Amino acid sequence: MATKQKLLTDISLKGLEIAPSQIRGAVRIVPLLRRQVRGDFRLVRRDYHEDIAVVSLAGRITVPEMQYYSYIPHGLVLSWSDDGSPIAAFGGQMFKPDGKRLDCGCASVRLMHRMAKREAKNQLRLLPLHLAMEGFLSLFFSGPDIAWSEYSKYALAHGLGSRYEMSFSGRYIAGLEDALRVFEIHPRQVGVLVFVAETLASAFVVPTPEDYRALHTSLLEDFYGELIYEYSMMFDKPFPMDLSVDDAKIHSLADLRNAIAKMRTDWAAFQGFMAEGLLQSPLNSQRVYTMGPFVLQRFITSLHPKEENHIGEAIIREDGELEYLKTYRLSAAQTRRVYLLSQLHFYNWNIDATATALGNTREEFVTRLETAGFGYLLNQQVRDAARKKRKK
Repeated sequence: MATKQKLLTDISLKGLEIAPSQIRGAVRIVPLLRRQVRGDFRLVRRDYHEDIAVVSLAGRITVPEMQYYSYIPHGLVLSWSDDGSPIAAFGGQMFKPDGKRLDCGCASVRLMHRMAKREAKNQLRLLPLHLAMEGFLSLFFSGPDIAWSEYSKYALAHGLGSRYEMSFSGRYIAGLEDALRVFEIHPRQVGVLVFVAETLASAFVVPTPEDYRALHTSLLEDFYGELIYEYSMMFDKPFPMDLSVDDAKIHSLADLRNAIAKMRTDWAAFQGFMAEGLLQSPLNSQRVYTMGPFVLQRFITSLHPKEENHIGEAIIREDGELEYLKTYRLSAAQTRRVYLLSQLHFYNWNIDATATALGNTREEFVTRLETAGFGYLLNQQVRDAARKKRKK
């Protein structure tokens, strides 16, 4: 049964094929093709037109500590069948209003409940990528469990308080809009791996080719990290990587067909290798919702500071086949912030024990917290002592 399905430990492209990439400027888009389209799981975009959205994570808008604020251009409405029967086209379906709209004069606001909300027996509304980001922001959010004397009254009372992260709309990634406009969409294409200057920016997978065609340009409405934005501005072309057929070995159409098939296989394997920071990385996953034979999960990679790290959300079948995937690459600064929090959590928020484990003096570790933007968690005496030690 789906409720017994294990959590994701890595991203498997089971049921998918990697096709040859297409390049435009520094943007490389690698199509993902589905071998067998079943049609019993579908999704459709629901557009929002407000300047900002406020999502109540506890189901109540009145709890400030449990709200998520962001610009959210669209949601996804998921529909599925429990018995494997195909789902009718979405064009004729009617959807209920999603939350409330407020006009505040200078800005419009949409109030919504939960990142993933059941709307009907076999229908769920999901806020794509924001589900993953909210999980990232809430990591170790409660702060110290023990009233250590080093922490400020604010940290002991409110934990991390209001956490935030900055990102860039896909429209600011140089070349991405042009690439999505001109690139060919394969008949069986259900997703993409997006590289910018040969750096994996995101992965996106949906259940059917029809769903992908409808959501192809939605990649522009996703958000991307600072690293991806900077790379798109710094580089105007990727590294040269070419494969060719040795014409000396071609003596018939069969030889040509086999040579091209091998070239495609080699190219797919290499492009999978390019994405190994996501596809080969161990994951820490959390089950969010069970939908009949499908399970919605969000995840984060190992958080090693010297490696690339990603957050994301996925929907998989009972047999492990990937039906939906959306990821976001963390910047080095974002990784450092959550890594420091994870180490503090592991050592019960003990400053000295954490500093020793990381090979730092007490003052060096306090400086790392200050640099990462978490200085407000510490009382002023601890911060002043570290500052004086640095000056000496």
